[in-house]
Amino acid sequence: MTNVNKVVLAYSGGLDTSVIVRWLQQTYACEVVTFTADIGQGEEVEPARAKAAALGVEEIHVEDLREEFVRDFVYPMFRANAVYEGEYLLGTSIARPLIAKRLIEIATTSGADAIAHGATGKGNDQVRFELGAYALKPDIRVIAPWREWELGSRESLMAYCEQHSIPVDFASGKSKSPYSMDANLLHVSYEGGVLEDPWAEPEQEMWRWSVSPEQAPDQPSHVELEYRNGDITAIDGSELTPAQVLTRLNELGGANGIGRLDIVENRYVGMKSRGCYETPGGTIMLRAHRAIESLTLDREVAHFKDELMPRYASLIYNGYWWSPERIMLQTAIDHSQTQVNGTVRLKLYKGNVSVVGRKSANSLFDQSIATFEEDLGAYEQADAEGFIKLNALRLRIAAGKGRNSL
Repeated sequence: MTNVNKVVLAYSGGLDTSVIVRWLQQTYACEVVTFTADIGQGEEVEPARAKAAALGVEEIHVEDLREEFVRDFVYPMFRANAVYEGEYLLGTSIARPLIAKRLIEIATTSGADAIAHGATGKGNDQVRFELGAYALKPDIRVIAPWREWELGSRESLMAYCEQHSIPVDFASGKSKSPYSMDANLLHVSYEGGVLEDPWAEPEQEMWRWSVSPEQAPDQPSHVELEYRNGDITAIDGSELTPAQVLTRLNELGGANGIGRLDIVENRYVGMKSRGCYETPGGTIMLRAHRAIESLTLDREVAHFKDELMPRYASLIYNGYWWSPERIMLQTAIDHSQTQVNGTVRLKLYKGNVSVVGRKSANSLFDQSIATFEEDLGAYEQADAEGFIKLNALRLRIAAGKGRNSL
């Protein structure tokens, strides 16, 4: 517990991190610097400044990182069409490398010798924060209170607040969700409570960003998304920043019951975990991006991207955003996006996202070849016979040797 003079804490202003501030001050006898990031969680982050000051913190950082979050983390991930285990759009995972980056930058500029976070020893976030921190500053010290202290419940945290003069109204708030929640501009996640039983259906009151598909409007909504180099740059003809794009798609998707997910996933630490997620804008983005790629990407490039994607998604889920292999994959993915330009038209209706149109100046679709009508010699159908026979040669040889007999 020695040799720590200053520590930068990822501070939310809630119960856990408010306790951590005082615990660090008393356990390590060090100066605590707090860092609070607005990445679109939907709650005012500025009150964290007053809460940190009330705990005796003198150096307080409260930053709006929404544009950087979407531009430099969400958009690159969606160029890869990244989905973990076939379903999860990685909303929590992709926020952690940005927070780790800013923790290290603040630690460097403020002369801190350690960083701290409020992730528990059971989850993935501890891995994501710390792998990112070590990749960016290998000699940094990381303090993870949940792996050190003996506090193990909300009741024990509240008792600590009383014992160590932590303002309880700062720590507890007026109401407490029965779920462990994480929110940013890409998603809201829900874990714990009744969700710890994989058989229990989520309560309708739990969902915050979306109406249920049953309660969504009876008339569909249509939206047009414009792409440049694989990124959305405009919605219905209006140029928007990355954060504005995702905000607008969250509104459209949530109003139409889009983006709810209930899964059991495999955590990196080894256990299975049941979680529910709302990702309305991301669900629309994934469907639309695959649609514009279907028009503009070469077949083998598209298929190769799909082979790489599960590996890329696992790297993000497991905390390897700053690894050389993720950066290598990103370079290849970004190169594939130079021709991914154009417009996708979507229909949003009662939880569904349907592609109803796509166009691009870089389209590889040739109607004169693909048509079912007269193609005026654009495609010589007789050529298919030799193509088929050559591809069947090994199968015919094997069959002739009796290997393919029924």
